Amino acid sequence: MELAAALLLALATVATAWSAYQSRQWTGAQSQGYSKATASRIAVNRAAAVANRQVQIDVATFIQWVDAREQGRAGLATFYRTRFRAEFRRAFDAWLARMPFSNQRAPRTPFEMPQYRLRASAEADRLEATAAAGSERAKAANERADNYMLAVVLFASALFFAGLSTKLRSSRAAALILGLGAIVFVATVIWLAFLPIRVSI
Repeated sequence: MELAAALLLALATVATAWSAYQSRQWTGAQSQGYSKATASRIAVNRAAAVANRQVQIDVATFIQWVDAREQGRAGLATFYRTRFRAEFRRAFDAWLARMPFSNQRAPRTPFEMPQYRLRASAEADRLEATAAAGSERAKAANERADNYMLAVVLFASALFFAGLSTKLRSSRAAALILGLGAIVFVATVIWLAFLPIRVSI
């Protein structure tokens, strides 16, 4: 009985240390995940701000071009048209090819054309997806850290039962308490076998 209790104490001690180590590893992974997600979201804001400024420039120059065209000032209209940004010019040319001033089915503005795509907007979308993925990884790491911390508590319970069994005078009671500790230990080990492991050097 004493040998079994000593064996359970030794195994539970090692398992407690391992679970605490894993909990710390996954807590670190959680912190890294949230840090990367935060950095990505800061980059998202920058890219979105650039995209907004580009849209404002495109809208402003387009409005000036329309005004110049309606006033019959061809030179001024050409002036604005040559200053369209390349991303907007593709959409503008495609829109103009649809003869919007005579074709009622044409889109009302170049901004409705599928050719109007901003690299800054695409970059913002990509960074947002990266940030969301980082947040999900951090949440998963947090859950794993919590699971390992629960394992620490369970192994500590097994340690308690093993230690208590050596103090009891009744061999039957000692065997019962030791058996309970062994059940908790084995069940926790089986549960941990299905959890991911993280090791850093």
